[in-house]
Amino acid sequence: MHLLDPLNLSFPLLASATKAADSSMVVAAVLLSLVVIYLASKVGGELSNKVGLPPVLGELVGGVVVGISVFHLLVFPEGGADSSSSLIMTFLQTTAGLSPEATPEVFAVQSEVVSVLAELGVIILLFEIGLESNLKDLMAVGIQATVVATVGVVVPFAAGTVGLMTLFGIDAVPAIFAGAALTATSIGITSKVLSEIGRLNSKEGQIILGAAVIDDVLGIIVLAVVASLAKDGVVDVGKVIYLIISATGFLLGAIVLGNVFNKSFVAIADKLKTRGELVIPAFIFAFVMAYFAAIIQLEAILGAFAAGLVLEETDKRKELQKQVIPIADMLVPIFFVTVGAKTDLGVLNPAIPDNREGLIMATFLILVAIFGKVITGLSVFGQPQINRLAIGVGMIPRGEVGLVFAGVGAASGVLSKPLGAAIIMMVILTTFLAPPLLRFVFPDPKTVDSGSGQLILDGDSGTSLVIEPPQSRVLNDGGSLEVTQDTQEN
Repeated sequence: MHLLDPLNLSFPLLASATKAADSSMVVAAVLLSLVVIYLASKVGGELSNKVGLPPVLGELVGGVVVGISVFHLLVFPEGGADSSSSLIMTFLQTTAGLSPEATPEVFAVQSEVVSVLAELGVIILLFEIGLESNLKDLMAVGIQATVVATVGVVVPFAAGTVGLMTLFGIDAVPAIFAGAALTATSIGITSKVLSEIGRLNSKEGQIILGAAVIDDVLGIIVLAVVASLAKDGVVDVGKVIYLIISATGFLLGAIVLGNVFNKSFVAIADKLKTRGELVIPAFIFAFVMAYFAAIIQLEAILGAFAAGLVLEETDKRKELQKQVIPIADMLVPIFFVTVGAKTDLGVLNPAIPDNREGLIMATFLILVAIFGKVITGLSVFGQPQINRLAIGVGMIPRGEVGLVFAGVGAASGVLSKPLGAAIIMMVILTTFLAPPLLRFVFPDPKTVDSGSGQLILDGDSGTSLVIEPPQSRVLNDGGSLEVTQDTQEN
């Protein structure tokens, strides 16, 4: 026994980690969590797709069903849950011999691992979206996107803050905090829906995407300001200036880097001969960019998005997109299901007295959240044929960004329980409303007979998207001849 003492002294972290949580039980818990997540995402996505809604909405709903609101299969300590409320922990105690004493530690580590995987999922999602976006197109709508983002921050922030102070008598600091929560836009949810409905590279999609990126940067700055207010009642002006400079410098630097790095990346990928010769260097670059964004107090997802924009300019773009898709299919659903699982719909129950005041404030915040973003479409100028309503609707979802604001506010103690519940409800509703609304405001392309083929027109502007020749519609799935009404008329 004495021979083991030096080992325990030499590796105290290893010894304490082993004592804190049995690694085999942690692995088992994480595996069960992933089973639940993938089942929820697949069932939810398929059902959503069947009724004509974006699959991402089904993944969010699937997360709600397996999360703290319904089945308690996937719960997290930051939502107020403990190990006793997790059915996965109960299942492990019953089937794998997990002791009640070790359960809290296993639960804590399992929750942390799943949360990290979810963060990794949204980083890869934004990297994938960057690969699908065109830097030149984004720069072309840069001024428009900046105006949309600015209006989308100023209007809901001012309306929310003033409204809470005057209508509900909320003190200045919590009112400012709630107003700040109204400013964010979830680039992850909006970009995923735009990609699913084939509108990511439309003029509206590019403005929404550019505005959402700028919105995130402005939201980070606003969060830093209100966090300073919540902490000591004063704003750290130096930190605000630092965030503005670092965010601007980072995004401009990414654009400049794109022109320098493109050829080097292709040359490196061509020299590598083992498996992953393209996708591994790409992920190294994406994670390095995400790391740099994180250490200068920006969001890591902005770094991943910038990396995608840079690599979109390379000759390897299409090949890289194909290789990233299966990886994204594995990790991105973890993010959306986790967002849904952390959403507590219990705050919507009017039978609980404490929720009633929150419901009234939530109604006000939801109206401000929706109209404060929809109005951003009216700020688009010089584009007579553009779908302004679609741009405004695309800015509605708060998603994970809004949950960050709510989490910081709850941790600081500046938000009352009703106001905190109202913010969460606003985040829930805007997150779930945006996907079906986006599908609704973007009409399906119209098909018109053009004599020589099928002319596919954009539903908004009427501009030609693609011509489908008649012969492409002659063979049916079985390979037999099938002449349609249009070709007969021609």
